[in-house]
Amino acid sequence: MARLNLLEETRFEKLPVSVFENPKIASINVANRIAELIKSKQANNAPAVLGLATGVTPIAVYAELVRLHKEEGLSFKNVITFNLDEYYPMAPTAAQSYVTFMNENLFDHIDIDKKNVHIPDGTLALEDIPAFCLDYEKKIGDLGGLDIQILGIGRTGHIGFNEPGSAPNSGTRLVTLDDLTRRDAARDFGGKSFVPTKAITMGIGTIFKAREIILMAWSRKKASIIKKAVEGEISGEVPATFLQLSDHVEFILDAPAASDLTRFDTPWLVKDCIWTDSLIRKAVIWLANTLNKPILKLTEDDYNNNGMAQLATEKGPVYNINIHIFNKLQHTITGWPGGKPNADDSQRPERAEPAKKRVIIFSPHPDDDVISMGGTFIRLVDQKHDVHVAYQTSGNTAVWDDDALRFVEFNVDFTEKMGMDNSHLKELYNNMRTFIEQKKPNQVDTPEIQTVKGLIRKGEAIAGARYCGLEDDHIHFQALPFYESGKVQKNPVTDADIELTMELLQKVKPHQVYAAGDFEDPHGTHIVCFNIILAALKRLRKTEAWAQDCWLWMYRGAWHEFETHEIEMAVPISPQELERKKYAIFKHQSQKDRAVFPGDDSREFWQRAEDRNRETAKAYDDLGLAEYEAMEAFVRWKFED
Repeated sequence: MARLNLLEETRFEKLPVSVFENPKIASINVANRIAELIKSKQANNAPAVLGLATGVTPIAVYAELVRLHKEEGLSFKNVITFNLDEYYPMAPTAAQSYVTFMNENLFDHIDIDKKNVHIPDGTLALEDIPAFCLDYEKKIGDLGGLDIQILGIGRTGHIGFNEPGSAPNSGTRLVTLDDLTRRDAARDFGGKSFVPTKAITMGIGTIFKAREIILMAWSRKKASIIKKAVEGEISGEVPATFLQLSDHVEFILDAPAASDLTRFDTPWLVKDCIWTDSLIRKAVIWLANTLNKPILKLTEDDYNNNGMAQLATEKGPVYNINIHIFNKLQHTITGWPGGKPNADDSQRPERAEPAKKRVIIFSPHPDDDVISMGGTFIRLVDQKHDVHVAYQTSGNTAVWDDDALRFVEFNVDFTEKMGMDNSHLKELYNNMRTFIEQKKPNQVDTPEIQTVKGLIRKGEAIAGARYCGLEDDHIHFQALPFYESGKVQKNPVTDADIELTMELLQKVKPHQVYAAGDFEDPHGTHIVCFNIILAALKRLRKTEAWAQDCWLWMYRGAWHEFETHEIEMAVPISPQELERKKYAIFKHQSQKDRAVFPGDDSREFWQRAEDRNRETAKAYDDLGLAEYEAMEAFVRWKFED
């Protein structure tokens, strides 16, 4: 019976999918499967032939294999590996090469014979590539094929570097990379212009010959392409859909990567549900949006014809359900994000008391505060709350080199006009200019350049916070150590990051904390900063009474927005307030026009913020609620203790 239920739940899925709580658990599972294969082959005195992938996705798998080797004696003497791909051209010693990646994450830490390691050669002359590719295929074939092939998936749906348009029977070859793939790699290379336009990759036909294929995907940003690969029609536009034709494939996902699959996103379409309040809210909003109808106009036929008959039967009549959800949404709207004094707060998102709240707005980068919640920031100050802002990182990697030079040039000229001795400053400037002229892609800036870039962002953040109404003693710059590596790749979080955050929290003792919950941030900084705040608050809640009464609100906006059913506080923004928010964003001049790391969205940050705030207001309007110019949305974090 359990198997029948699973088949019903997964009837939209065209290949096997296993979902794990988190990437670590999933990675250990995959590593153990590889280890069992290696040991079974050893028992038969045979080689284990592995197809390996690169990128962030398999790193934890390789880490677990290294642990199994060092702590449990797993030997790789009988292992032969073939990597999926390599950029072209690419020197094997380059930081971005997959040779470097594999050595750093796996090969340098195990007892594999390096003669058994095969990675496409990014140094070949163009005319030698076809022969190399044929030989690569022959080597795999002579060994009887791959025993297991590990895959990730790109946001274009590529596996290996088989981009849209790849044929299902394609072999190892030179390919041209999709623009999205190159944008995703831009951070590793110091900009998209430095990312190679081509790569050598195993073909889909080569991958298909593996006796076992495991595709892994982690995080919410992979969810949409996973849905296409698993539930969509087979198409060359999404090469991963060709895996639906294999009898030996399995997708291994974490919960966020699986979240768009029908059984998780709209479970009422595939099974009977336990109708919690949150699921009812999600389903009713989904139904209204699907039918383009306000909530209060939904009928029993609408429910019955769209997979929600069970809800209508168990919780109906449907008009009562509609009114309940409409009221729930109505109660999320408030013009008093700090709570409305002397008001009944039983149906409001925030407490009425204390009337004047102490607030900390944590901003991962020096502009996330005004981009994501500038209207609410201004509203909190206008309503006389004791508002502090804390900039968690310097943001110094996101400033253009020529901006840094321009600011130092200003200081050289200024000190000269003021009659000051600036000989040391001139020498410093000349050294900076020489370094920048010779700078290699992704090369770490000198400490002096890092300082200048950090000061540029600091000055902009101060200007933005002052514009929102803060005094200077309420503006805090944490410069958390994890970020200050000077590189795109940051340091691991340590207790120092958490303790610095705890110190500020203990100093202010806030009733409200606002933190970036926008984990689609392509830098990964937002989730790191959020987890630091969370760890600090959890520690404080064990001993501090004020911390137990501190509410943590998550905001989004720079990269992504909350879904309507998730929103717990929606703060309306008038046309005048939206204009004020825009001017606060304008204070961040180094991030205007063309930001260093813009992500996929070509709009400037002020445009993204304005459009997303208007879209949130429109989503409420479409559901039949009041029509506002714009809205900022928040979700409250629920502590488990």
